[in-house]
Amino acid sequence: MDLKLFAQAIFKYLSGLLIVGLLLFLPAGSFAYWQGWLLMGILFIPMFLAGLIMMKKAPGLLRKRLDVREQQSEQKTVIALSGLMFLAAFIVAGLNFRCRWVILPDWVSWAAAAVFLLAYMLYAEVLRENVWLSRTVEVQANQKVIDTGLYGVVRHPMYMSTILLFLSMPLVLGSVISFAIMLTYIPIIAKRIRSEEKVLENGLEGYTAYKKRVRYKVLPFVW
Repeated sequence: MDLKLFAQAIFKYLSGLLIVGLLLFLPAGSFAYWQGWLLMGILFIPMFLAGLIMMKKAPGLLRKRLDVREQQSEQKTVIALSGLMFLAAFIVAGLNFRCRWVILPDWVSWAAAAVFLLAYMLYAEVLRENVWLSRTVEVQANQKVIDTGLYGVVRHPMYMSTILLFLSMPLVLGSVISFAIMLTYIPIIAKRIRSEEKVLENGLEGYTAYKKRVRYKVLPFVW
């Protein structure tokens, strides 16, 4: 086992757990915010299990997933905007619980949790299909175009799964206001996709032909 990679993964995992917990429960003013616990469970338990699997079977992929050092200024802006979006959405969700602004039925949280877990499975399948998947926009050595599985349906199945993940999160938390905030992810990710496709067209052999074969970027028959 790569102890350095293990330590890096555990540190980021625990840091994420602490940050999300603070963002949810401090504004809520109570640990009785059950939707917050629900989100923490469906977010961090599968994440921990997936991390263990990647540590054992695909440490290189785990290393790439932990690397968020973007070189392009445009992509740094995308990451910063995404961070602000999450910050605002989680804080507002906690405040919504405390102040009782808009109360959604409990079944909405449970239904959204089911969508979230489905999106998690889609995300796992993307990781399985594409060994070159990275959190930074780049063309890697010996990278090839993937056009089978989910990549035969849309060009960016990872973003398809993250849209489902991110839009289900605020509903799990019971906050329609946070859902409205999370909708800003769509123009944010559209900006990233435009930049990413330029990089892939210029640096990845066969990507232009792949774009002609697979018309939709993220959502079949829609986008």
